[in-house]
Amino acid sequence: MDPEVLAQVLQPLQQLQSSNLLPNLLVGLDSVDDAAVYKLNDEMAIISTTDFFTPVVDDPYDYGAVAAANSMSDVYAMGGEVLFALNVAGFPGWLDTAVISEILRGGAEKVIEAGAAIAGGHTIQDEEPKYGLAVTGLVHPQRIFTKSGAKAGDALVLTKALGTGTISTAVKRGAASPEHISEMVASMKRLNRWAAKAAQEAGGVKAATDITGFGLLGHGVEMATASGAQFVLSYSQIPFLSGAAVYGKQFIFPGGTSNNKLYYDKQVTFNPDLSEMQQMLVWDAQTSGGLLIAVPQDNLKAFQAACATYKQSNWVIGCVQEGAGIVVNK
Repeated sequence: MDPEVLAQVLQPLQQLQSSNLLPNLLVGLDSVDDAAVYKLNDEMAIISTTDFFTPVVDDPYDYGAVAAANSMSDVYAMGGEVLFALNVAGFPGWLDTAVISEILRGGAEKVIEAGAAIAGGHTIQDEEPKYGLAVTGLVHPQRIFTKSGAKAGDALVLTKALGTGTISTAVKRGAASPEHISEMVASMKRLNRWAAKAAQEAGGVKAATDITGFGLLGHGVEMATASGAQFVLSYSQIPFLSGAAVYGKQFIFPGGTSNNKLYYDKQVTFNPDLSEMQQMLVWDAQTSGGLLIAVPQDNLKAFQAACATYKQSNWVIGCVQEGAGIVVNK
């Protein structure tokens, strides 16, 4: 959903509810975080989230796996582990049952990879396929990652390359090459579990978000605003999938990319030497993107070492400083 529309439709709900209604609801609608968190006791809190979308790739199995990885990502963005998940799906009555089975198999195997299980779900008939998960996870109440925890001096680390929005749009237009599709699918299917585990093991991390529909800059603005800080990014340090520039130069972007720019543009300052295409690539709406993590400098080497253990990619793309909004340098 368009970020401006989403903000409007959520406003009445936020006005109806307050944290006083459920004092153990540590993270709810009164924040812009990635999932809800409810404290059970001093050692355990439940994370709850849901996500689903229409196909972004042609292969049914890959679609299911990508949708599942994306749905579980919000649990990892909060610093947790997935406990179990429920299928949420809508399929046309004419769709071959073998195709549906492959979608569900892709999702189930990705959940199993996360050390969890599919425990049920709900399916309806719909004109266009839709699939995702309602996910329940666990986290220690004192070790939750939120968007509001970034501090001046923290390094900003990104754990997946950008470009899934422009490449998947090229796929829909029949313009994407097989090697670019393969690289994109592999990235989208990779769980953010290992990035979250590395951050927890390194210690000191308080702030993270996953990069999905609002793009790096949209989610980054939310995180910077919630933290009362400014994010300074170096464009040259931001990783991109190999097909991103190819289709970006053709200005093949999903509609969500333009929506992100329209809504968050006033809070972002670009170096004037960055081209319109380069700017659009960092606005690009992502599917199952990586985590953006604010890592204290004293913990950065430990985080990078943990990432190496888990074979988790990571790039330092900027830093947190006092101020507001985002500055994108060359």
